[in-house]
Amino acid sequence: MSPRKPNMESSIYLGSDGWWHGRVTMGVKNDGSPDRRHRRAKSEPEVNRKVKELERLRDQGRAPKAGRKPTVEEWLTTYLTTIASLKLKPRSLDDYWSKTRNDIIPGVGQHRLDKLQPEHLERMYADMLEEGHAPSHVLKVHRILSRALKIAHRRRIISENVATLVEPPSVDETEANPFTMAEARAFLLAAAKRPTSLRWIVGVGMGFRQGECLGLRWAYVDLEAELFHPRWQLQRLTWRHGCADPHTCGTRLHRFEPCPEKCTVHKHYTRGCPPPCAKDCTRHASICPERKGGGLVFTRPKTKKSREPVPIPPPFIPHLRAQREAQQEAREAAGELWEEHDAVFARPDGRPLDPRADWEEFKVLLEEAGISDRRLYDGSRHTAGTILNELGVDMPTIMEILRHTQISQTRRYVKGRSELSKEAMRRMGDAFLPPPRATSETRTETGQTRAERAKRRRRIR
Repeated sequence: MSPRKPNMESSIYLGSDGWWHGRVTMGVKNDGSPDRRHRRAKSEPEVNRKVKELERLRDQGRAPKAGRKPTVEEWLTTYLTTIASLKLKPRSLDDYWSKTRNDIIPGVGQHRLDKLQPEHLERMYADMLEEGHAPSHVLKVHRILSRALKIAHRRRIISENVATLVEPPSVDETEANPFTMAEARAFLLAAAKRPTSLRWIVGVGMGFRQGECLGLRWAYVDLEAELFHPRWQLQRLTWRHGCADPHTCGTRLHRFEPCPEKCTVHKHYTRGCPPPCAKDCTRHASICPERKGGGLVFTRPKTKKSREPVPIPPPFIPHLRAQREAQQEAREAAGELWEEHDAVFARPDGRPLDPRADWEEFKVLLEEAGISDRRLYDGSRHTAGTILNELGVDMPTIMEILRHTQISQTRRYVKGRSELSKEAMRRMGDAFLPPPRATSETRTETGQTRAERAKRRRRIR
């Protein structure tokens, strides 16, 4: 009878099936029972290698937990529901869910988490680029996956985060296209014809983000101290089902082709509903009678720096007072139809301006002002930073006005103008090289050269 092996010592043997087997004691499971893992190989050296690798992970405290590993879809659902939701802002969480449903789950969702390989991700990214997705979109998908796998690795559900072994597509930084001073004046002149003109004055003149402008409320506007307190922002969030059976709730809006028998690709659909197949579609929450968490919502800015007070330019104060008086008249005219949200920029019934309508108005104003198409961010935030720079405001002050946390971020927002560069280089040249000395052939202000003037003096004598 062979002596019993000491605790935590592994055993290796040749089985009757012709395979070499290894048994590694890892400790105990959550229920208190022994946790022994099994490895097998065709040869003894190979099973030895596998056993030693598992022992190494055990001794380093990095061994994956026992039990069936979740699929990528199951883990992403857990991660977004119970982990990321505690930290991410609602808008960011919506974006994570959208990319998970539309890209990650159809691409690699059915893989078991511990079986996911770098080539699976690389193939998914290549397919996304081929389908027309921008590299920046693919990069965001990669980051979501990497963060979710990082948590799984930290909790020892997997032994390695394979996303760290993949090179995502490189993304060129989007070139900022702010207004020139003349374009900013033309834009505000076009906006002056509209009831929302002050919204655009604040956006262009102070560099407020769209959500910050539309989320301004009178309680956070101090006209005496001439300060804005941007404590809130207005965002449109995605609705979530509040019912018990989301799939049945949205049945009438499902649009897809039926998935063929034994299909493992889940790309056989036309529009409206993502894979896998009809039975799992839980979208269309906007029609749910018990919908929740969506629509126009006041949310907190992402960083503490974003909530710092901003001085109001003194010329803006009379316009703000007039805005408040006009809103009071609108409140009285609306009567019972008025909805009080305390919004500085509101519709005739008191509701905040819709971000979608605000974006559409921006595009119309560009056309009316004869300005080429550009992003809303360029016409407000980038424009304010660039014009402040042209006015001679130093970079740290611009950083404070735009409420950035790092000056490198501010430098990306400020786009230099060729006129400023030419003037700067002229001053540089004057500093190093004296102006050219006048020669005998150099004409004076009267148009005569020095030689001609000397000749004239001799004739006079």
